[in-house]
Amino acid sequence: MQVYKRIIPCLDIQNGRTVKGVNFESIRDAGNPVELAQLYAGQGADELVLLDISATNENRNTFLPIVEAVASQVNIPFTVGGGISSLETARKLLRSGADKISVNSSAVARPELISELAENFGSQCVVVAVDIRRTTNGWTVYTHGGKTDTGLDALNWCEEVVKRGAGELLITSMDGDGTKNGFAIDFYQKLEKLVSVPLIASGGAGSVEHFEALFTETAVTGGLAASIFHFGEIRIPELKNGLKDTIKIRI
Repeated sequence: MQVYKRIIPCLDIQNGRTVKGVNFESIRDAGNPVELAQLYAGQGADELVLLDISATNENRNTFLPIVEAVASQVNIPFTVGGGISSLETARKLLRSGADKISVNSSAVARPELISELAENFGSQCVVVAVDIRRTTNGWTVYTHGGKTDTGLDALNWCEEVVKRGAGELLITSMDGDGTKNGFAIDFYQKLEKLVSVPLIASGGAGSVEHFEALFTETAVTGGLAASIFHFGEIRIPELKNGLKDTIKIRI
C-alpha cells in the first residue's frame, strides 16, 4: 500500500531561538520557534521536528516552555529531541505536548535507553536520530551536534536501533546539511533494504525536484528541511503543489 509522503520542517533551537547553519557550522538566527511552528502548521506541514541543538552540553530548561507553547498553538504531530537521556526527561516532554521524542547522542552512549523508551512509551513515540558523514568505506555516525566521530557504521547502527525498539529513524546527512545540493539518496536506498520502520531524510533539500527524487527513488516517507522554509526560499504550499502530480501527498 502506498503511503502519503510527509513534508516536515525542522526547527533547530538554541537559547530559545530557531537557528540554522551549513554542515553543522556557521549558525545564524532564523526566528521565533513558536511563531515558525504556527506558520508551518498553517501552511500545511504534515509534522514538525524541534531539536534543542545545544542541550547535550548545556542547561535545557528553556526548552520545556517552548514545547508547551508549540503544543498549544499547532494541531499537527511534532517530535522533540536534544539532551534526552532519561525516561524522566522524555516523560516531561511528552506530557508537555510532544507526540514523539528523538534521541541521538544518548542512544549511542547507552543503547539500552532505546528499549527503555519503547517499553515505557511505545515504539511509535521513539525516533532515533542518526547524523551521518560519508567516508571512503560508507557512512559513519557522529554525535554531539556532529562534533564526535563515533566510528560506528551508520547502516549497522540503524539496524541495531530498530531491533532495540526505535519506531522511526531521522537520518541527517552532515555532508548535505544546509548545502541545498540534494538528499543522500544512495544511503536511503541501502537503508530501506535493512529496516522496515518509517524513514525521515534530512540534509540537502534545496528544490522541489530534490523532494521528488527522494520520494520516487527511495522508500523514505518523510522529507525534512529547515533553511529553505525559514528563509522563504520555498513555501510549503508551493512545494506540495509541485509534488502533487507525481507524489501521494496531502494538500
